[in-house]
Amino acid sequence: MLQASEISPELIEKNLLYREMGLTDAEYEHIKNVLNRRPNFTETGIFSVMWSEHCSYKTSKPLLKKFPTKAPHVLQGPGEGAGIIDIGDGQAAVFKIESHNHPSAVEPYQGAATGVGGIIRDVFSMGARPVALLNSLRFGKLASERVNYLFEEVVNGISGYGNCVGVPTVGGEVQFDDCYEGNPLVNAMCVGLIDQKDIQKGIAAGSGNTVLYAGAPTGRDGIHGATFASEDLSEESESKRPSVQVGDPFMEKLLIEACLEAIHSEALVGMQDMGAAGLTSSASEMASKAGMGMEMDLDLVPQRELGMTPYELMLSESQERMLMVVKKGEEQEIIDIFKKYGLEAVAVGRVTDDKQFRLLHKGAVVTDIPVDSLAEDAPVYHKPSKVPAYFKTFQQGAVYYPEGVRNYGETLKALLQQPTIASKEWVYDQYDSMVQTNTVVMPGSDAAVIRVKGTNKALAMTTDCNSRYIYLDPETGGKIAVAEAARNIVCSGGKPLALTDGLNFGNPDKPENFWQMEKSVDGMSAASLALNTPVISGNVSLYNESNGQSIFPTPVVGMVGLLESLDHVTPSFFQEAGDAIYVIGKAKPEFGGSELQNVLENDYFGKAPALDLQLEAKRQNQLLEAIRKGTVASAHDLAEGGLAVALAESCFAGQVGLYVQLEGDAVTELFSETQSRFLVSVNREQQQAFEKIMDDAIQIGSVTDDGQYRVHLNGESVIDQSVESLKALWKGAIPCLLKSKA
Repeated sequence: MLQASEISPELIEKNLLYREMGLTDAEYEHIKNVLNRRPNFTETGIFSVMWSEHCSYKTSKPLLKKFPTKAPHVLQGPGEGAGIIDIGDGQAAVFKIESHNHPSAVEPYQGAATGVGGIIRDVFSMGARPVALLNSLRFGKLASERVNYLFEEVVNGISGYGNCVGVPTVGGEVQFDDCYEGNPLVNAMCVGLIDQKDIQKGIAAGSGNTVLYAGAPTGRDGIHGATFASEDLSEESESKRPSVQVGDPFMEKLLIEACLEAIHSEALVGMQDMGAAGLTSSASEMASKAGMGMEMDLDLVPQRELGMTPYELMLSESQERMLMVVKKGEEQEIIDIFKKYGLEAVAVGRVTDDKQFRLLHKGAVVTDIPVDSLAEDAPVYHKPSKVPAYFKTFQQGAVYYPEGVRNYGETLKALLQQPTIASKEWVYDQYDSMVQTNTVVMPGSDAAVIRVKGTNKALAMTTDCNSRYIYLDPETGGKIAVAEAARNIVCSGGKPLALTDGLNFGNPDKPENFWQMEKSVDGMSAASLALNTPVISGNVSLYNESNGQSIFPTPVVGMVGLLESLDHVTPSFFQEAGDAIYVIGKAKPEFGGSELQNVLENDYFGKAPALDLQLEAKRQNQLLEAIRKGTVASAHDLAEGGLAVALAESCFAGQVGLYVQLEGDAVTELFSETQSRFLVSVNREQQQAFEKIMDDAIQIGSVTDDGQYRVHLNGESVIDQSVESLKALWKGAIPCLLKSKA
């Protein structure tokens, strides 16, 4: 077998080896035009990872430009390691979400673990201390050993890394649908805090300044991980386990502390995580953003394996590594900081003013590429778009209504046991949510809340996306994803400020899939504008398909909001017997994509629920005002399963019951998933003040102390169940499914 050094440029072209690296014929020809020659093996590999979808966003860039990204409170939008928002008092919140889907499909523990490690580095590379982790997970139905294995190992990987690195995992979501059977989604989000004066950028500025490599030595793990993440999963994917990196959370903890100390040094110019495409992406992007070039001697790169080639060194995605640019002559100050934490920091190159990306190995130039051609000037594609036939059918068809629902108590029990609705306690009990001692609201609520230490402020944070709605109607579903995330922030007492997006889609070369992407982005953009929550960071993960089947379009929304006072923290569950129960917003017969449709039909079809963004914004603003004025005891958004499920969930945290009286169609009132609705409890003394603020709140009952879930409809009892019995079904559903397949 030929070694990389023996593969000539002529052989690469003759044997079409560039195709195996993920480049098209047209892209290879473009590279030859850029260089005025054939690229060598290392250069071909470098172009292939930098021009992969995972690094260049070459398919999604035209769509990402549609997002609103600016607002007075946005300090850093897309383009850096993470986005930054102003939270007042000279402080800022830094956050981003990223996917690790393909690695998690073939090696779920390490795939999920290194996803957590990578997103943490994105945040502290900006100079921020990571204070919270969240995740958004998707799996097939818990009905096979394979799916159960993926689910358990992904959760183990998240907890195994997060718990050791000392950053609390405080929130997230998990959904289960058949379309994720062969292609799970693992999206990790990190939130950090920073003083605005300490914000760092990933730039390589200053000709002659030194390039420092810090952290773990480079190995052969993760080579071509970026291109692996830019192709469909198949039976051959198992053979690509070497593309999955291996993480070390204990080294990451040391790296966090060293980097956060280094940001206070005048010597530091710029810093960036070695993420996808490793040393290649961090070095070339830092130089390109600064309008500079870079020269590195690969013989100086710390290596944990013998005989690594330039190709392997540049494409490795070994974890826990950072690239820094420091002022010439002041290197030792930074080196000493890392040495204090037992980490290696070594000079590997210098910043140049010729805008070339030049690599030396054993005294020879092995790469000489215009740096902008790798980063800023990567190809951009405008893919063909086509409305899917199924969408036309759903839009033209009759409105779906679930016939035959008679026993409302049994229907509620069935819904509470659906894995998407059931308690995720089995998941979050494995996460350390209390480390750093700032967690005010832990997993299991509408949004997590983290105290901003040293102040009376807090951050609320959540991840959300109902992909079923987006499959039925991508534009409406995109609006709902943003609106639901904002609802969760408001219910917790926070003002939604901005979002990070994790855009998970199928193969964009299929026009129907690209149409889903277009319309989802249109919907998300409209909602972001209406709710004043600009998109400040994110990630695109395409080619999420297996055996020819695409996942549902799943653009996950990670959102952060600000609580101006800890007094505004609002629980999602009922507080005291005697409190009045209100529902905000009337139900309509909207069941397309609902959990009830899933239970009855084992399928999703018809129209998604409608969403009026003006009405959404009005209700959110009014509810937040009511919370800030102290009139609300608890608030919970109505989501999967409708009012009946929300009522049950609101009872489970305390020793309470409820008595509710409703009027109208039973199925619609109990199980519809009509949007922009909230379930609120109010102390009797605050009812008048609450009703003055909320102009469409309807009192439907009261909290009781008898432990019974009682609903009367049109004067007749339709549900009378013990809260404890319902809670047992809800809590036990996922453990029972896992145990049954063990």
